[in-house]
Amino acid sequence: MRTIRFGRTERQLPAISVGTWSHGGPKTVGKQAVGWGGGDDRLATAALARAAEQGIVHWDTADVYGDGQAERLIGGLWDQVARDRIFLATKIGWDPGPHGHAYHPLQIRERLERSLRLLRTERVDLYYFHRCEFGPDDRYLDDAVALFRDLRDEGKIGHIGLSDWDLYKVVRYAERVEPDVVQPYRNVLDDTYAASGLKAWVEAHDAGVAFFSPLKHGLLLGKYERPTTFEEGDMRNRVPEFRDQELLDHLRRCRDQVTERFGDRTAQPVLQALLGALLADAPGACVLLGMRNPEQVDAAAGLGDLLSADEAEWVRALYRARPER
Repeated sequence: MRTIRFGRTERQLPAISVGTWSHGGPKTVGKQAVGWGGGDDRLATAALARAAEQGIVHWDTADVYGDGQAERLIGGLWDQVARDRIFLATKIGWDPGPHGHAYHPLQIRERLERSLRLLRTERVDLYYFHRCEFGPDDRYLDDAVALFRDLRDEGKIGHIGLSDWDLYKVVRYAERVEPDVVQPYRNVLDDTYAASGLKAWVEAHDAGVAFFSPLKHGLLLGKYERPTTFEEGDMRNRVPEFRDQELLDHLRRCRDQVTERFGDRTAQPVLQALLGALLADAPGACVLLGMRNPEQVDAAAGLGDLLSADEAEWVRALYRARPER
């Protein structure tokens, strides 16, 4: 598998990394679904062990993934996987807790200690601000950033990360947070990486970058034939494209055309095309893939190669020629 230098963390990591959002199960914060249904703890654990065997050693999780369940599964693996082999990232930023805001200093302290306990580790390699919501007039921002830096000095976290669905927000807060790594939402349909200025910021500051939801929650694979509703607490119910029949038909046609063009060179032509196009203009980035079972890990292990500029543009144009809504 192709490896990258993960920005100024100086870690050499695979271009394909494990995202464990789907390992946590369904979850609701307030009235908002933030989890992922249909999981199986046994298969998720087996997937993580298989990832280590395949050299996929960057594992990404968060405190709210199943209210700690994803962290708990990782923490139960250190009798099979050497902890020092894994570049381990977790996050805080969604659960306001008893202090009224996710970035209240007491909430940060308490949630990090909880994460360390569930992960069964004394230190996480990377700790993210999970989203760029710092309260009215950013009232929690400065104290939260100062505390993250204190936690780094204490040796409880190695590097600081910043994530959000809105890349313009990441750019807005990057100068004040000074993250070592950013984790933006990006796929071939939803792509403001360059337009937002984040690409230029990353390159100017030698930051690591990990794209999340590169398959748009699996939608881009073209496997959905009809509108789908998921169980309560599954965030995919908040994605209207899962109920757009014309788009689903379009994505299946894209799948077939990609398979025809790239099927003679890889066993996973759709995955390779979608990820290779995404990384073509960001060769130092990695992507986070949800791997729910060992078979998905094996499929991912052969990915991460870049497409040529012409191939990447062909893939992007194909998927973006979506039907008018």
